[in-house]
Amino acid sequence: MSTGFENQELIAKLPQSGVHCYPASGSKITRNRVVSLIVFLISAGLGGFLLTRGSVDAPTPFLFAGLLFIVAIIMILVFCQTFLSAKYRVAVDYNDKKIYLRYRYSRIAIPFENFDGRKGTPDKAERMLDNVAGGSNEYLILDDVFEDACFQTSAKDLASREDFEQLKADCFAIAEAYGARNSEDKVKFYYEKDDKKAASSDDIDVDDIVESAMSDAKDVTEKAEDAAADAAEDAASDEGEEN
Repeated sequence: MSTGFENQELIAKLPQSGVHCYPASGSKITRNRVVSLIVFLISAGLGGFLLTRGSVDAPTPFLFAGLLFIVAIIMILVFCQTFLSAKYRVAVDYNDKKIYLRYRYSRIAIPFENFDGRKGTPDKAERMLDNVAGGSNEYLILDDVFEDACFQTSAKDLASREDFEQLKADCFAIAEAYGARNSEDKVKFYYEKDDKKAASSDDIDVDDIVESAMSDAKDVTEKAEDAAADAAEDAASDEGEEN
């Protein structure tokens, strides 16, 4: 879907083929695998133990065992997901003209003509984690401007700082070339709606003030004309009486 804001000169400067893959951070992948494996073993072992303690008269251990087995299954999914993110967390596909993101087991595709890439900011939880971990982190928003949801990644989410810088350069170049951010049909953020509403309100106030001033001036002019006419009639009447 063309937005009409594409810059063909900038589009021509983009790679016309190939796929740039940006895998997740190796340390995060390892951490997720270790944690999920430990939690799986604890949940499965404790669940099995509770199964031996349950009975028809005392079903409570069965219930707790069921919950623990659900946790164990979730840990299996988390462990398997790390192999997907090891291939790529974000991929820029110049063949299909799409940006792909890994979100759990989903693969989200954003067409270039819908895409906007810009700098992001950490939320409160991310800011606290950054402070604990030490060192600065940089965030990047990957947005489909025609959808409500947008996605964010950071320098620490990817395998290396170089990967993050290359991804940022790719995203900024694509966003600038295709210009989806300039479309009037895009989903407006709360602050854009407020700015537009405020601007509209200011325009209305100015128009009201000008219209009111013009109306007042017209009223004053009409009253002055009426007063002058009355004075002229009175003067003519007095002159007639004297004669």
